[in-house]
Amino acid sequence: MPPVTVHNAEGASAFLIVADHAGNAFPRSMGRLGISEADRARHIAWDIGIAGVCRTLAERLDATLIQQNYSRLIIDCNRPPAAPSSIPPESEATLIPGNLVLSDEERAARERELFQPYHARIAAELDRRAKVGRPTVLVAMHSFTPVYLGVARPWQVSVLYNRDTRFASATLAALRQDSGLTVGDNEPYSVDDTTDYTIPVHGEQRGLLHTGIEIRQDLITEPAGQAEWAARMAGAFAMALETCPPDRSPVPLAG
Repeated sequence: MPPVTVHNAEGASAFLIVADHAGNAFPRSMGRLGISEADRARHIAWDIGIAGVCRTLAERLDATLIQQNYSRLIIDCNRPPAAPSSIPPESEATLIPGNLVLSDEERAARERELFQPYHARIAAELDRRAKVGRPTVLVAMHSFTPVYLGVARPWQVSVLYNRDTRFASATLAALRQDSGLTVGDNEPYSVDDTTDYTIPVHGEQRGLLHTGIEIRQDLITEPAGQAEWAARMAGAFAMALETCPPDRSPVPLAG
């Protein structure tokens, strides 16, 4: 299986959707890193349901989707490679035996074979758009577990951002028009340079409109929920775009 898959490569809208944790595949050479098949299916290994949401969302928006196919337990594609959580030795109190003792060469191999191809594909798409002056809105899609370390999370969906709040604020306002939703504002997670990679590098460094989205996993485990949330997010993004249109195309990254 390739580390990255592109859906709707010729999508004509301004949106570029990326999914850092869409898959839970493991290379044959690594087995399952010593975890059980049940743990492989848990949220510690991937963002449950988000791949289905993103594919339908890409179709609704006529957007391109770039997704990572391998488990974030091998290497987390939304972490700087130097971060301690890039290759986690433990996730929500579950030890990951295959990550406990790694050489520098083994770490570099995971970065080279999985992390770099994924981000190189995103960068190539943004460079292509920059070359033709095509405006872009970057959307990083994730899902979160409804209960973490015994604590229930009340939000159905959350909007994430760091320094640039333009499109995130517009999306937050659009989602909050539905009084039946409890919408998180930078919770249960937020974006920063030490724990995140995709938005700081591909969104902020290029000056693009962008946001991160987290959807609660129990709402999107099944195809019906995935379709429902794809429709909801498509409507919210379209509304946000009306109030906060992109003002520039991507700029190439320095170096």
